[in-house]
Amino acid sequence: MTHYPHLLAPLDLGHVTLKNRVLMGSMHTGLEETGDWDRVAEFYAARARGGVGLMVTGGMAPNREGGVFPGAAGLYTADDIANHRIVTNRVHDAGGRIAMQILHAGRYAYGKECVSASAVKSPISPFPPRELDEDGIEKQIADMVTAAERAREAGYDGVEVMGSEGYFLNQFLVTHTNHRTDRWGGTYQNRMRLPVEVVRRVRAAVGPDFIIIYRISLIDLVPDGSTWPEVVQLAKAIQAAGASMLNTGIGWHEARVPTIATSVPRRAFTWLTARLRPEVTIPVITSNRINAPDVAEAVLAEGAADMVSMARPFLADADFVAKAASGRAAEIAPCIACNQACLDHTFSGKLTSCLVNPRACHELELQYLPTATPKSIAVVGAGPAGLSAAMVAAQRGHKVTLFDRAHQIGGQLNLAKQVPGKEEFHGLVAWFATMVDRAGITLRLGTEADPASLQDFDEVIIATGVIPRDPGIAMDPDAHVLGYIDVLQGAPVGKRVAVVGAGGIGFDVAEYLVHQGTSPTEDLDLWLREWGVADPAVSRGGLAPEGPQPHPAARQVSLLQRKAEKPGRGLGKTTGWIHRASLQMKGVQMKGGMAYDRITSQGLAVTTADGPQMIPADTVVLCAGQLPERGLADALAALGIACHIIGGADVAAELDAKRAIDQGARLAARL
Repeated sequence: MTHYPHLLAPLDLGHVTLKNRVLMGSMHTGLEETGDWDRVAEFYAARARGGVGLMVTGGMAPNREGGVFPGAAGLYTADDIANHRIVTNRVHDAGGRIAMQILHAGRYAYGKECVSASAVKSPISPFPPRELDEDGIEKQIADMVTAAERAREAGYDGVEVMGSEGYFLNQFLVTHTNHRTDRWGGTYQNRMRLPVEVVRRVRAAVGPDFIIIYRISLIDLVPDGSTWPEVVQLAKAIQAAGASMLNTGIGWHEARVPTIATSVPRRAFTWLTARLRPEVTIPVITSNRINAPDVAEAVLAEGAADMVSMARPFLADADFVAKAASGRAAEIAPCIACNQACLDHTFSGKLTSCLVNPRACHELELQYLPTATPKSIAVVGAGPAGLSAAMVAAQRGHKVTLFDRAHQIGGQLNLAKQVPGKEEFHGLVAWFATMVDRAGITLRLGTEADPASLQDFDEVIIATGVIPRDPGIAMDPDAHVLGYIDVLQGAPVGKRVAVVGAGGIGFDVAEYLVHQGTSPTEDLDLWLREWGVADPAVSRGGLAPEGPQPHPAARQVSLLQRKAEKPGRGLGKTTGWIHRASLQMKGVQMKGGMAYDRITSQGLAVTTADGPQMIPADTVVLCAGQLPERGLADALAALGIACHIIGGADVAAELDAKRAIDQGARLAARL
């Protein structure tokens, strides 16, 4: 039986046939900027060996002013071409194909030299762009054409011209950013002139036997964005100009609608690709929140697209396609769309990686090599840190026994998966269970490990996690107080709730408490209404005129913190705004600068800059941080038994699965 027959079917582009319908979409990793081209090459070659039909690089700038930040990678010199050839040669040797994305950031460029259609500053950059004159526009076109020519010289199989997500070409398309009255502005025919001209001239420069993908924005999700008839008009013009394929982009970076975070339903925007596909004759690629082979297969089987773009799933697992093709889909490490090690790193100027796969972008540095001296290893704690350590150690050939006092693996991941919008954590725990089983790890659940049971092992790893911190608030005997663990495990909670602590756990608990009924992440229509997304054939830009229409909150919630600052400042760089907006839509009161005086049957007595006040509450929930669970580690130390301490047991900051999994993997890699 053929696994995923549509996904694994070849795609004939005329001059070349791709071996399957899987595109590894563009991701800016920061690897090119390191200058270590062997490292860049290995990142892409690993995915080529894993079976991807075609890969697209992170955005390469066509010139200095178009770089997403000063020093952004591009193909500027002969040395650049030689460096990129290291990558393409390695990919081709691995049996893969790779296209280079040409990305001109326009007003999104984080530098003073940024340029755009009009001098309209972006809300996500401090630098207003310079409006280009006729000569300036010609320079940008010529530079993009030159970038395509250099990409061909460097051995790439094609280029992707980035025309979506609110970047330079997209900025010319809409009146939101294009206020011109010359031949590059005004009517839509004029506004689309630039992207069409770029594709036409790139095709003329590179010849017929070179892949040109155009990344087209199907729904801008910003005011004065494109209408659906305009999207179709552009698609047809881009096809006529010589594009080989259309890849789909969803939303501008400044849009106030989430598009790729974990709370977005899977395949949330394939209905738009399905609508575009009959309008053109070249292949159409769909994208966004497709992270499993069965989801991708269904999209193709329904005729919603000719090819599926998955980007971050190939950070999570370089062998995604090979595992799917060989009947091992359950072994695919799942992308949970958390953004923590990918986009959060990118927008913080850090090297990209992946929460579930610390080897992503570290392929040469972090290797799980077979051990020459197999050991017996005890791992205590089956949360993220312990699971990571156990899996890597077993993979390397060690004999691993994994203990946990609970009757299921996952640790606090089992709490996270109860939060609406974090349903992907169910799949992560299931994957860990599969990998523990297939690695031959001896599992001792429901077992309280003690020093006597650990003394005969060669190595002991303590991953016992955290315990909630008691904030020490005075309370009356009849006060109704719960910890976050109680709440997420289903304890009854009143209709008015005060949540003490506005870190990541506090936000999760608040989301859990205001929710009722079906999670919008599991129901696309609910989610579209909640975030005010409309059909772009009806509403320009795909924004509903009435705005977001969230389901009424199940409870009245106040989210409080001691720090006199805006709650949520410590949340993820690219997802924090989503959590804040979601709770605001549900009427959650978020307040900082609280001194907690006493918990009573009436609620929480606090003192603020305005004086004493009572926060009315039927239930007070404590989310006031964590402490390391070090009891076993201390007992071992007292007996002179050495151990390694990882995860929350090591550092009990905000629960951080990214750090825990990375720490566990790196320890196991060197044992």
